[in-house]
Amino acid sequence: MRILVTGGAGFIGSHVSERLLGRGDDVWVLDNFNDFYDPAIKRANAAELAGAHVIEGDIRDEDLVAQLFREHEFDGVIHLAAMAGVRRSLLDPLLYSDVNVRGTQILLRELEQRPKTRLVFASSSSVYGTNSHVPFQEDDDIHRPVSPYAATKRAGELLCYTHHHLYGTSIACLRFFTVYGPRQRPEMAIHKFVRMTRKGEPIPFFGDGSSRRDYTYIDDIVNGVVLALDRSSGYQIYNLGESQTVSLSELVALIGEVTGREPVLDRRPMQPGDVPVTYANVDKAKAELGYEPTTNLRAGLVRFLDWYENRLGAGSLVERP
Repeated sequence: MRILVTGGAGFIGSHVSERLLGRGDDVWVLDNFNDFYDPAIKRANAAELAGAHVIEGDIRDEDLVAQLFREHEFDGVIHLAAMAGVRRSLLDPLLYSDVNVRGTQILLRELEQRPKTRLVFASSSSVYGTNSHVPFQEDDDIHRPVSPYAATKRAGELLCYTHHHLYGTSIACLRFFTVYGPRQRPEMAIHKFVRMTRKGEPIPFFGDGSSRRDYTYIDDIVNGVVLALDRSSGYQIYNLGESQTVSLSELVALIGEVTGREPVLDRRPMQPGDVPVTYANVDKAKAELGYEPTTNLRAGLVRFLDWYENRLGAGSLVERP
């Protein structure tokens, strides 16, 4: 298949692109290599995607997106490009809206005349907000997002539904739950905590440590994305998580164990936009896609640490914020 992966040089996108290349797909990567974090990291990811067609550009560039669809008959689009992060969305909600909502609509417009082109849209567990019904199910009431990021992801899901209703495109919206693993963005909790623990620096510890997250290893997420591309039909929403929760205190303790160093805590109050728990019910993804997460948090942290230390030893990773 010929697949367009937006954001294909990022953390999740590079792994997805790698998997598609490995099974023989013709992969086109669209990424703007912005400075949300060091662009050199994404350029290094892209350099490892042997055989991919890498296009540097923005999903908001209407002419470029139109040209790509005009010149290439894509069988599928995996839309991962977005401004990510709850806390940063509080600082620049207009940018998040422009990229995550308008950018998604630009892609959908190109699919209006291409109803056979399948779409996988990357949503987020953030859409569940402070939902008290756990584990979270795809049909839960989620009308109260608590961050601009979450609101833009829910808006993307709604735009996808409207598009499917009007044009018949098969669209799978995937709600990712706290993805981690090799190539994770440096500002994300596990990457940051490992880096700071190894350096003996205090790690930012928000709240009393009781907040819980459903940490999901990157390989499990990639499996879910590819299964959704191949097997989903109509308009569907799927949770992709590990379907287990770990508290912040437990996570920090586990990082101390796998690194062999005692974490130092910089205790801070809970942040606006944070939620007390994320917890995925993945029954629908298991039943309809064959999704089956296999990597528990300890095993995933060991793999992440191996990657981190190998990259550090090779001089391709710098220990910095």
